[in-house]
Amino acid sequence: MSLKLYNSATRKKEVFRPMEDGKVGLYVCGVTVYDLCHIGHARSTIVFDILARYFRSKGYEVTYVRNFTDIDDKIIQRAKLLDKEPKALAREFIDAFYEDMGRLGVLNADAEPLATDHIDGMIEMIKTLMDRGYAYKTEGGDVYFSVDSYEGYGALSGRNLEDMRAGSRIAVDDKKRHPMDFVLWKSAKPGEPQWPSPWGLGRPGWHLECSVMSNRYLGPTFDIHGGGRDLLFPHHENERAQSMCANEGEFARYWVHNGFVTVESEKMSKSLGNFLTIRDALEIYHPEVLRLFLLSKQYRSPLDFSKKDVEGLQTGLVRIYRTLQRLNDLLGSDDQGNASADSVSNDSDEFFEKFTELMDDDLNTAGALGLIFEKVREMNRLMDPENDKPISRGTLTRLKEDRSQLLRAGAILGLFQEDPAGFFEQLAGPSTTVDTEKIEALLEKRSQARTAKDWAASDAIRDQLKEMGVVLEDSPQGTTWRLDV
Repeated sequence: MSLKLYNSATRKKEVFRPMEDGKVGLYVCGVTVYDLCHIGHARSTIVFDILARYFRSKGYEVTYVRNFTDIDDKIIQRAKLLDKEPKALAREFIDAFYEDMGRLGVLNADAEPLATDHIDGMIEMIKTLMDRGYAYKTEGGDVYFSVDSYEGYGALSGRNLEDMRAGSRIAVDDKKRHPMDFVLWKSAKPGEPQWPSPWGLGRPGWHLECSVMSNRYLGPTFDIHGGGRDLLFPHHENERAQSMCANEGEFARYWVHNGFVTVESEKMSKSLGNFLTIRDALEIYHPEVLRLFLLSKQYRSPLDFSKKDVEGLQTGLVRIYRTLQRLNDLLGSDDQGNASADSVSNDSDEFFEKFTELMDDDLNTAGALGLIFEKVREMNRLMDPENDKPISRGTLTRLKEDRSQLLRAGAILGLFQEDPAGFFEQLAGPSTTVDTEKIEALLEKRSQARTAKDWAASDAIRDQLKEMGVVLEDSPQGTTWRLDV
């Protein structure tokens, strides 16, 4: 089955066919670095992290570009408020982005350009648009794109230009020819960052940067452009219009947008007090719990961040790690570092074939996670044979293969990357002290009591361990323990 992606431009799922066999060019709009990232940013970043991982798992050579907007009105305003230079403020939050996304297991993109490093390219694109009659300069030194000049304006978002004119709430600006015209170059204001240009000192408009940077790293036409659904209009509509007019090409062939994130059924807002940064969330939840939650629905669907749902998924992740711990105790430790998403073989078993079918259907991570939980239940049944019979050699071989496939799927999703023992220690929190030597000594005493059929002593030791926060699990292969999390 070929990978199908929902193309926002055509409003339907389409089989993905790259421009060049075996290669994928992916551009994703990154964050504007004036504050800490919130869970909405986390969802978008993780979705496209998964898309890049999945393409690589299928053998594609991927060039993944994700930019930083390091100059705009919000950055300037925040810098003034904090009495900092805009460049220094942007650098601070770029570093914070890497720290937060790194904790969530997000891999770096292949290119991560800054808008301010591409000012010259933006000036050149504006010149081209003006020369071709798509842009105009105002008396004040601003340069605007003329939406009337491009008959395809509105096609990406499915909007009609005349309807937008009639329903526009944008105040009519005497400098604009049409209320939807958007700025390409802003004339300089006192005390703001500025660059020289043929139209005077100033800085570029927001929409321009991605057109220039995608062209610089991927060419005028490339495979996939991605971002949050909030960027579809006006940002991506404007970006598409200016790129197609300047380059006289197709621009992005597939447009992929992830859905919104709400918090307890309300739109995230600082005024409502429900603005949840990644750092806030990581104070409460393990990074993989958050990642699992953000993948728990198909990426285009809205996602509501509720404590109940996140804790429910935490329970599910704990169940998976307990299973991995049991498998390691039974089969020996597996080198999870070898479970690379880049090394998926063609000899996939039935589980991985089903996993691939689900992921091929527009990255159906929700279905893929359901399949994983089903596989984990099956593996636990195999480790708990009826009548306490020893596990057969054939079953052990199957369990080893199942573990390998589970970790292979996890590598694509960025999950199950922790050593189980380390995962449980992290989940228990820093206040939990684990005296491993004492636990092992009590287990040895309990084993001796069970051999002597002194069930009272055995139960007393189990109760003592329970008070220490330790849960025992007996099986024909012996007794294992875990922290009660």
